[in-house]
Formats: sequence, structure tokens, C-alpha cells
Amino acid sequence: MLAMLQDPGIYLSLISLTLLEVVLGIDNIIFISILAGKLPVEQRQKARTIGLLLALAGRLVLLLSIAWLTKLTQPFMTLGGLDFSGKDVVLLAGGLFLIAKSAHEIYEKMEVDPHGEQATNLKVVTMQNVIIQIILIDMVFSLDSIITAVGLVSNIPIMVVAILISLGIMIAASGSIGDFIDRHPSIKILALSFLLMIGTLLVAEAFHFHIPRGYVYFSLAFALLVELINIKAATRKHPPS
Repeated sequence: MLAMLQDPGIYLSLISLTLLEVVLGIDNIIFISILAGKLPVEQRQKARTIGLLLALAGRLVLLLSIAWLTKLTQPFMTLGGLDFSGKDVVLLAGGLFLIAKSAHEIYEKMEVDPHGEQATNLKVVTMQNVIIQIILIDMVFSLDSIITAVGLVSNIPIMVVAILISLGIMIAASGSIGDFIDRHPSIKILALSFLLMIGTLLVAEAFHFHIPRGYVYFSLAFALLVELINIKAATRKHPPS
């Protein structure tokens, strides 16, 4: 154990895995922030924390079930000349859920009058509902990131520590990100559009069309930079009273 701690490669692997988990968790943080934003202010941080802690338990179970994860990547059926594994089915279901959820949220923001009759007919969002959605979508994102991590490092304790650190970062960042998104409706539409792209990417991956996520993250970063410049320019033109 002491010899392992003295190995510089261990720390390099830990840093690499932690960065990987944080980068792959960006879309997760955005989704969680938008979900929690539908709750009363006093319940948002609690919902984010409880949801992420329960999702952490699921991640650790997945991580300790490497033998099962290996089987999950093995094809079990063929359709139209394409082999499908359990992972493909999970990615497909998660991608379709993200697309449907993001499209619905965009529709509500763009078409539904918050003071009109349609708004009164919308389903009331509860903390339980938000937590369940956080857990489900986190499991979809976790499956992809954990399988990637297992391919990079075979040391389970390092992966557990990396997941714990990344979760702490996610809990700490989710509140600030959620507040920022709530203050700027245009950023929320941008974030939902990004999640729509991620959902499409997951569906494509389920059908074995690999699209490097770097392209998606670069597009988001560029669009976010432009929008932040617009917000800054608008603030300087019309300073808050």
C-alpha cells in the first residue's frame, strides 16, 4: 500500500481520471441545474445534493460490478446489420429521454405563457420527481464514463477516489451554475440546446456512430463565450439600477 502511494503514476492516473469525470460530468451538472431550477429556491440545493449522493451510490455499484459492465458491452442482438449491446440500449434510452426532456423544456420557455391557461395545466414538479430524474440521467452518463475509466485504469481504489472528488466538485458547482442559468434565460436556452445535442450524440453512439465529444464541448464553449459577451454588453448599455 505504501509503495503504491509513493508511485507518481498513481497520482497522475488520479488526476487524469478526476479531470475525465469532471469533463464528462459537465452535461450532467447542466441537466441537474435545470431540473432543480423548477423547484422552490429553498429546496434546490437539497434536491441537487440528495440526487447526486444517491447517484454516487449507483456509480460505486457500477464500478464494483466490472464483470457485469464487461458483459454489458457484448452484443446480444443484431438489427439491420448492426450489433447492439446492453450499453447501446441504455445510451439509446438515455439519449431519447434527454432529447424529449430538453425539447419539452425549450417549448415551455418559448411557447407557454407563464401567466396563461397552459401554465396552470403544467404538471407540478416535486422534489421526489426531480431526484428520480437526476438519478436516472446520472446513471446513463455514469455508464459511459465508468466504462471509459475502466479502459484507462484498472485500479479500483483510484477510480473510487476520482469519482468522490468529481462528485464533490459537481455538488459545489451545481448551485452556482444553477443560479447563473436562472438569472439569464438566454443561457438556459443555450444549455437546453446543448443537452439536445448530447441526447442526439448518445443516440448516434447507440447506433455505433461515434462523434467526438470535443466538437460538442467546443461548440458549447464558443456559443457560451458569445452569449456572455452579449450579456456584458447589454449590462453596460443598461446598467442595473
